[in-house]
Amino acid sequence: MFYIKEVVLSNIRVAYDVLTPTHHMRPGFVAIPLEELTERQTLILANLVTMTPGTLSMDVSSDRRTLYLHAMYIDDLDNVRREITVYQQKIREVF
Repeated sequence: MFYIKEVVLSNIRVAYDVLTPTHHMRPGFVAIPLEELTERQTLILANLVTMTPGTLSMDVSSDRRTLYLHAMYIDDLDNVRREITVYQQKIREVF
């Protein structure tokens, strides 16, 4: 349920930005520290991030400690990292 809510909200934000004449995008790249996730959990996180509109997983560091992603809306880097940390917590609970 958590992820469905995130996808719906992301779709609304991206659709609004595309359909209005003024763009509110502040795109950029973010390095997200991975908190002791297994390879499987890292794969799931990267896929969930990519399936959420407005974000795209780009790479995982060779030591598997950092996920690099591109986001359309980076108003606050710490907030983006906190949001992904919530994803990591949910993934650890389920997997």
